[in-house]
Amino acid sequence: MTPAVAVPPAAWLVAVALGIVYVVWGSTYLAIRVVVEDLPPMASASWRYLVAGLLLAAILAARGGLGRLRATRRELVGCAALGLLLPALGNGLVSVGEHQGAPSGIAALLVAAVPLWVIVYRRLSGDRPSRRTLFGVLLGFAGLVLLIASQGIEGDVAVGACLIIMCATVFWSFGSWSTPRLTLPKDAFVLTVYEMLFGSVWLLLFAAVRGEHVLPTSAPLDAWLAWAYLVTFGSVVAFTAYVWVLSVAPISLVATYAYVNPVVAVFLGWLILSESVTWAILVGGAIVVGAVAVVVSAERQTSRNAAAAVDAARSGDGRPHQRDDLLLDLRAPLQQREG
Repeated sequence: MTPAVAVPPAAWLVAVALGIVYVVWGSTYLAIRVVVEDLPPMASASWRYLVAGLLLAAILAARGGLGRLRATRRELVGCAALGLLLPALGNGLVSVGEHQGAPSGIAALLVAAVPLWVIVYRRLSGDRPSRRTLFGVLLGFAGLVLLIASQGIEGDVAVGACLIIMCATVFWSFGSWSTPRLTLPKDAFVLTVYEMLFGSVWLLLFAAVRGEHVLPTSAPLDAWLAWAYLVTFGSVVAFTAYVWVLSVAPISLVATYAYVNPVVAVFLGWLILSESVTWAILVGGAIVVGAVAVVVSAERQTSRNAAAAVDAARSGDGRPHQRDDLLLDLRAPLQQREG
């Protein structure tokens, strides 16, 4: 019997799913900025991940039974580690930075450097990136210096707020780099459920240490609407689209969200919140985004060369060998790119 050939999805479906990832994840920085104007940054993030985790768990249980949520103790430990690095220290510090006054566009541009930090971790672990990759990393960090320095010179934003977000990207990228190296549930949705729930616990602890109100409190309607948007669209809808498009489209295509999201965030911050967009921000942001594009393309070419060499040495079973360490690191769970 001839095996059934999988029919590729319609191009418009892929475009819609990728568009959701582009726009929704790019808009989360704006939504966070609105939320933290009136709600405590880490506590509100904790509530968000708790509700989103429970909502996603309910959806999975309704579709596949409670057994689908089963995980081993070692997998839960891995999820707890990611919950600390990504939602808590990554997303939580971004929320704190925006609460301290960092514009949503600047936050997104700083977070865009995550792939650059991933290369640094790979280099420290013994990997030897190509010269083109290293050039992209150095170029990107030069753009970050320009972004942060311009804020201090112009006096519009506290440099400390930008540095807090920079610390968030260090933890965020370490979580990204660690994901393929931890024992985790194979189901990306199950992994995300436990990661968000553990992240919620970590965030609540940090909120208590900071002296924040750990229980929901009164706030203007726009703050709660932005919070609800983060729960539903940022955490559930966009992640579902992300996982689906990742399963049907090349990783290299999906990874473009890494440098499209900040462009969307800067535009929305300017359009909706009237955030200042100076020439220094445009130049520094363009350098960072361009550097990420250089790094991603350089790593993709390196992976293709390595795959070709491996295929040439294989016994000829006809199966292509594909490997792209950076893009595999970048496709870890949604919290890595969700504001």
